[in-house]
This record gives sequence, structure tokens and C-alpha cells, in this order.
Amino acid sequence: MLSIVNFSKSYKGGKKAVDSLNLEISSGDIFGFIGHNGAGKTTTIRAIAGVLDFEEGDILIDGVSIKKDPVKCKKITAYIPDNPDLYDHLTGIGYLNFIGDIYEVSQVDREQAIEKYAGALELTSNLGDSISSYSHGMKQKLAIISALIHKPKLLVLDEPFVGLDPKASLTLRNIMVELCRDGSAIFFSTHVLLVAEQLCNKIGIIKDGKLVAYGPTKEVKGDSSLEDVFMELIETGNSIM
Repeated sequence: MLSIVNFSKSYKGGKKAVDSLNLEISSGDIFGFIGHNGAGKTTTIRAIAGVLDFEEGDILIDGVSIKKDPVKCKKITAYIPDNPDLYDHLTGIGYLNFIGDIYEVSQVDREQAIEKYAGALELTSNLGDSISSYSHGMKQKLAIISALIHKPKLLVLDEPFVGLDPKASLTLRNIMVELCRDGSAIFFSTHVLLVAEQLCNKIGIIKDGKLVAYGPTKEVKGDSSLEDVFMELIETGNSIM
């Protein structure tokens, strides 16, 4: 579902934020992308989502290059940044219908999706309110619902659990599992290593723009915890590849 092939991205000064990254994510995978601040996680995620241009390598979504046909890729992808920007002048339901219109989701399908996910995230009673009145957690919930309306084949999330209360975090985890059970793939970054260890069937650890661990979660962590493996790789500079 997602193929990252020799992807590199440099910013001003020539330093590579990501250096020759190769990853393969299949339908049904929940992939956790882990690294310290500045390691290259958000750069990679923004490139996958098609909001950051790049020159080296390629990123394929369901076999289609994000560089050659970004619109086709975005039609089957949903992206939630770490701090989603919503239209504060709209109501919650107005925003969801706006997103539904963009993805050409039928009225019946969008109503079913909104009812399901707004109910699960306990936001139904607030959908008629202005987004400007929402707390950070409520905005995060609305962004999640909007990402699910068109049933994406690939869901890309940058720190999705930040700002969510424990109940909403558990609900999101259950939604992610359900999506992948139905054939979607999920690529997300997180600093909550215990969640990644419990939720993900595949893990990638990035350090200074380079992948230092990649594979099935059980193989990456071995007999240790994911937290212990992460700290060892970051401190020693070793790799598990």
C-alpha cells in the first residue's frame, strides 16, 4: 500500500533531514514510526501526505507515485498532522460536510460515518457548535472523524494521541485496528512507545534521518521492551536492519 523508495530530503545548508529511506507498508499493517525530535519523522510524513516536495527517491501509494499523480494518491489517503488546522468559523458538522464534499462522499455514506465515529469519540452533541469554541482535544477528535469519512486506504498520522484523553485514545486505537482489519494501512509517528509496542505489527526507528531499525515489532524488540531497544539504538548508534 505504501512504498518509500530511496527517499531523501534536504533543507537549506544541504543537511539531509531524511537520508535514503526505504520502507514497505502493506494493507492491514499498523506501522509505528519512532524517533527523537528532529530525527526526520514529520518530514517523511509530510512527504507521504503530498504537502512537502522532494527531489530524491519516490513515494508510491497503492502503486501510484505521489510526485507524478498527487491527486490520485490523496483521494485514497487521509493525513492528520500533529496540530491540525481547522476552519474555526465553521461548525463541526459544517467542516465534516466540507470534507465530505471534497472527497465526493455520498450523503448517506458520510452520515453513517459521522454517526459512527462522532458517537465513538463522544463528539456528536458538539457538532453544531463553532469549531472556535472547541478545546484542543475536541479539535483533534474532529480531525480524526474528518479523516475517516472517505474510508482511506492509507491513514497517515503525526502524533495522533497528543491531546486526547485516555478514553478517546483507546477509542482511536480500536478504530485503527478496525480499519486495518478491513484492509487499510496505517502509518503513524508517536513518542508513546508502549502504545506503539502494543498496537503496531511493524516498527521503524529513525535517527538523524537514517533508518536504524525496521521490521515486525516482535523482531525489532526481541526479548526487550521497545523503549529499551529505542534507547539503546539512540545512545549507541547501532542498528537493527
